Amino acid sequence: MEKMHVRDLMVPVDRFPKISYRTSFYEAVRALEAAQQKYMTGEARQRILLVEDDDHRIIGKLSPIDLLRGLETNYSRIVAENTLSRFGFTNIWKTIQEDYNLWGNPFHDLCRKAAQVQVKDFLKGPSEGQTVAVDDLMAKCFHLFVMNRHDSLFVVDGDQIVGLLRFSDVYQEVSKTMKECHIDTVPK
Repeated sequence: MEKMHVRDLMVPVDRFPKISYRTSFYEAVRALEAAQQKYMTGEARQRILLVEDDDHRIIGKLSPIDLLRGLETNYSRIVAENTLSRFGFTNIWKTIQEDYNLWGNPFHDLCRKAAQVQVKDFLKGPSEGQTVAVDDLMAKCFHLFVMNRHDSLFVVDGDQIVGLLRFSDVYQEVSKTMKECHIDTVPK
């Protein structure tokens, strides 16, 4: 696996269901449900839902957690939680939650939000440490998966997202490689 490149395990973007970044919150929920249903019945091999802009360029992916973020719009105003928590300042984070009234009324006016809020209003693109190049070696990916705990990495060719590297595929390859070692696991 030392010589394996990202392109060897990535899944190209054309294999994923996609929605527009102009899709309403409600339609995004329905699209995620449809993708999950097709995946569960074996009709589709992917349940990750990619988001594209007006030029059909992939700008991110949509997950259920993104939808929860969309319910609480004040999250877009806060970027410090991970840094504060990492350095032991969880009490400051609790104060920020109270000051911004996070989750004070997330379901207030839910029907209006479902119709009027668009995916582009809450979608976060790839974060730092969530992007790899098609020609990167897998060692870089192992580091990013372990340190950042992402379930997938965006694969770029230049400035364009061309695929996803899913942790499940990487783990499967690691497992396969280990099994090929034929290690005797019987205690002596």
